[in-house]
Amino acid sequence: MKYGFLHTAAVSPALHVADCAYNTQQIIAAMRAQAVAGTKLLCLPEFTLTGYTCSDLFLQETLCRGAEDGLIQILDASKELDVVALVGLPVRHNGKLYNCAAVVCKGQLLGLVPKTYLPNYGEFYERRHFVPGPKDAFEITFAGQRTLFGTNLLFACREMPEFVLGVEICEDLWAPVPPSCSHALAGATVVANLSASDETVGKAAYRRELVAGQSARLLCGYVYADAGHGESTTDMTFAAHNLIAENGTLLCEAEPFANGTAATELDLGRMVQERIRSTTFVPDAAGYTTISFDLEVAEAPLTRFVSPTPFVPQNDAARAERCELILRIQAEGLAKRMEHTHAKCAVVGISGGLDSCLALLVAVRACKVLGRDPKDIIAITMPCFGTTKRTRSNAEILCEALGVSFTEINITNTVESHFADIGQDPHTYDVTFENCQARVRTLELMDYANKNGGFVIGTGDLSELALGWATYNGDHMSMYGVNAGVPKTLVRHIVQYVADTCGQPVLRDVLVDILDTPVSPELLPSAADGTIAQQTEKLVGPYELHDFYLYYVLRFGFGPAKIYHLALAAFAGRYEPEVLLAWLRNFYRRFFAQQFKRSCLPDGPKVGSVTLSPRADWRMPSDACNALWLKELDEIEAK
Repeated sequence: MKYGFLHTAAVSPALHVADCAYNTQQIIAAMRAQAVAGTKLLCLPEFTLTGYTCSDLFLQETLCRGAEDGLIQILDASKELDVVALVGLPVRHNGKLYNCAAVVCKGQLLGLVPKTYLPNYGEFYERRHFVPGPKDAFEITFAGQRTLFGTNLLFACREMPEFVLGVEICEDLWAPVPPSCSHALAGATVVANLSASDETVGKAAYRRELVAGQSARLLCGYVYADAGHGESTTDMTFAAHNLIAENGTLLCEAEPFANGTAATELDLGRMVQERIRSTTFVPDAAGYTTISFDLEVAEAPLTRFVSPTPFVPQNDAARAERCELILRIQAEGLAKRMEHTHAKCAVVGISGGLDSCLALLVAVRACKVLGRDPKDIIAITMPCFGTTKRTRSNAEILCEALGVSFTEINITNTVESHFADIGQDPHTYDVTFENCQARVRTLELMDYANKNGGFVIGTGDLSELALGWATYNGDHMSMYGVNAGVPKTLVRHIVQYVADTCGQPVLRDVLVDILDTPVSPELLPSAADGTIAQQTEKLVGPYELHDFYLYYVLRFGFGPAKIYHLALAAFAGRYEPEVLLAWLRNFYRRFFAQQFKRSCLPDGPKVGSVTLSPRADWRMPSDACNALWLKELDEIEAK
């Protein structure tokens, strides 16, 4: 319930067809078990109280009365349970019969939602027994309570404003315009579907796509409970294929013909943020009635998987596909820029590190797109005080393996001359000592490009832009920044992907060694043994943490407390809580302080949903204050 997380479950109890007394006990047992598990929303299948396959027995008064009596018992049992449950049953009203979902909470019948679309094709013949439900809600007496009846009902939790429930039933989802569309526009962040979808070849895959797609379209959580064991098999079988999706992602499912339970947390705060960002999601609550209910606010551990690398897919095939796509996006963007500017060459500062390596790989691909010789790419290594033999050697081997032009410009004398110009002590290893080298390198690249009719390809990545880990008007600047949309954690996987797929042993080996080299700007003199003395992650923090924080700050606009809560789940056993908190504080400090560098970035291709380009997704004042964010972190530390 805290931080916008709602523990929800779709459960298919084993039933007896038309045995309402037995089914009632099964439902109550499921409700009690889920309440103990911390579930706050429980969705049961269509006609849970009777079974879906009763056929003409639905026209028997005895069955309908038995279902109503069962609901009375369920309402009584629910008084002690802190859970909202949806139970399917037939409801007789005003001489007609309706296929309904009863919304139950703490002894109250919050409402009855009838089915809108009744299938009457193939194996389905619901219009033989039922009529579609009315949209406009009105009051009726049922199961001993006065309650509202109609399709246009929403159910809102007072203690958790993000939790607004809309209900539809089975075929409603298959209709061209499902009721859930208007439910979501009226404010529903969760849609529950009580279903009895029989199992046929290929249907499970289609059902997954349908549920996930609807959750994406509506920016909502979607909970789908399917009929299962115990239904009549006279004409059909039912597999209890329960599904829970969120914004296009299938979070959890019960495999067909398995245990019949799917349970996880929905991130409703994320759904609210997504709707705020989407200008095409236009609320319209006309004609809807909202019923409020109460649930206890409790913090429960997350059972859903929280990826420690949100930019990087966990699945090998999906990760490879993403790496290939990003390389194509980068190469196409660069190819267009080279073509448009009539560049005779592209100039890349090559250091032997990851970012310049990726930029060079992209440049080679761009040449292939244009049908140009890779020799039109001029890679320049510019050794100075901190350059090590390892990185210098890797830079040269990489360029030779890729077939690009390679040259060296030793900038030591130029930097020392500049030190003399400004009165900088060459033995004082301060920010001026470092930034002078970065700016001289950029000066050399820019002027070399001018001299040769080319332009400079930037190498800085998304993570560095977020942290401001770039020298203003030094490596911060270029004529086209191909890596500007790629976070450091993903840069590493893209380079690894090229190593795995290039089919060239020399190229593969040098890429692997570059991957094994500590990330460093190499601006301080190397250690006595010739190794890198300046390691970035020891100064600004682990990139895997900063990329995690960056994703949730930019993609969803979450606050520090929720991001910290997610980090505790994602990095459990790897980082102590105080370490996570310290680097989160450092992230916010640097992120706010370094906006001025992001306000004047060169062009670069957007490759994902997170970007810091001032012309794409991110704009903020360079002098904005971070006090509110740091205060939230102070409150966490004080607990």
